[in-house]
This record gives sequence, C-alpha cells and structure tokens, in this order.
Amino acid sequence: MRIEIEHETTYDYSEPVRLGPQTVRLRPRPGGTLRELDFALAVDPASALRLECLDLMGNRIVRLRFADETRHLRLAIRLAVETGAPADYVPFLEPGQARLPPDYPAAESAALTPYLAGPPAEPAVANLAGRLQGQAGADLLVFLERLNRWIYERITREIRPTGAPQTPAETLARGRGACRDQTVLFVALCRTAGLAARFVSGYQDRSAMETDRRYLHAWPEVYLPGAGWYGYDPTRGMAVSNGHVALAAALDPAGTLPVEGSYFGGASSRMGFALTIRAYEAVTEG
Repeated sequence: MRIEIEHETTYDYSEPVRLGPQTVRLRPRPGGTLRELDFALAVDPASALRLECLDLMGNRIVRLRFADETRHLRLAIRLAVETGAPADYVPFLEPGQARLPPDYPAAESAALTPYLAGPPAEPAVANLAGRLQGQAGADLLVFLERLNRWIYERITREIRPTGAPQTPAETLARGRGACRDQTVLFVALCRTAGLAARFVSGYQDRSAMETDRRYLHAWPEVYLPGAGWYGYDPTRGMAVSNGHVALAAALDPAGTLPVEGSYFGGASSRMGFALTIRAYEAVTEG
C-alpha cells in the first residue's frame, strides 16, 4: 500500500515570543516493512539550527533552535511511504512462550523492565485484567485478542484533539475515550498481566470515526517472545496492519508528542492543524 500524507501544525502567538528548543516527531520510525519514499519538513520561521537524529527509543526526531522572536511557528510535512506488512499477519511465538505471563529471556528482560513497570494498577484495572486472563485460560494471544475486542466493544470512541490522556480508571468509569485513552488503558492492562507494552503514535489510512477531518492516531504495541513488538488497534478492534504508519513509540504518551517545546514571553498561544491522508492499494500486474 502507498500512503501519502500532508500534515501542517501551526502555533500563533498574541505577541512576539522567543522560541525555546523544539523537538519534532513527525517522520516514520525506521524498520519493519515500511519504506519511506519521500519526506520533507518545512519550518517557518527558518530555524537557526536543525539536527536530525534517533532518540533513546529509536524514533527519528528533528531538533530545532531559533534565533529571532516570532509571532508564529509553522511546521509542515509532506510524506509518502510504501507499506508491505500483510493485514492478516499472525505473530510467531517462541516454543513454550504462548502462556501468560511470558518468561522473557534474560537478555531481553532487563531492557523490557521499563515497559513492564508502572504505577500500581487501580482496582478496576486489576480486576478487568484478571477477568480477561481467566477467560483466556492463560493463552497469551487469546488474552490480547480478547483485550483488544473488549476495549473496542465496551469503550465508546470519541474525538478529543488536545489534552492529556485519561487514567485507565477514568476511561473505565466513563466508558468513553479517545484513541490515546484506549491505548493507555490497553498498555496498563498488559503490564498488569505481565506483558511488556508501549504507546505508539502515528497515522492510519482510514478513520475509525464518522468524520471527514483526520487526526493523529494512537495504538499500543506488545513485546512478544520470538515476534518482537506487535501492534493492536483497540479503536478499530483489529491488529495493526499495512494501513498504519508509526511515527514514535515510547513508554508513555509524553514521549510520542508530535511537537514538543516551549516559548518565552507573556503571550497566549493558539494551535491549529490540517491533515490529509491518501492511501492507494498496490496493483498486481499479470
């Protein structure tokens, strides 16, 4: 599948401000079957320093520094990728590692510790994790499938473009949440069950909501012995497919913010964005 994306983010300030360092996470993560065909980042005003690098989590980031005061900041990307991952891919697990919780190899266990840790699970979260484990009979993949389906069927999807994610307990209590809320809940339930999990932000070729406007998407990934990081999309009730384009993965949502930075001055700010996603299925000749 070929996916073309145009994404513009703007910040307007009520009076001139001095921009602090900015970190941009809007370039697809390397690896897997995704192949980048084109990428361009336009910045206005022009930055005095621009550095592209990989962060600790392996995300491709752009660091920007600015010299002069400004009343606006505009970041616009143009992106084209080709995704080859089959939509019906089933993870292959190491023999004896299909039970829950998995016994991660010693060589991986230390590196995965942060993805297994977290604040103590709220009672509602712990109870739900226990129920799903019981229903799955300790089968790792069945647990994940049931968890993905449970959130898809029980948590009503809503659009909330800005703001911090809800806590897992809040999402359960409300029975509603944006994709980032559903992802935080999924990650918390996995960690409670002894599965390493992380938060991913990116794009999805089709919206799960009945709206013409497109938004950044979020989904969880779980580390499976022998299969590596494997994604689920509880917003759509499916595994991550060739229609997903990951931008950043991290322990929590804060590490995946598309734009992170600050400004100095007493001005107020207003953020805007525009996102266009076009997807084309590959045509097989013959």
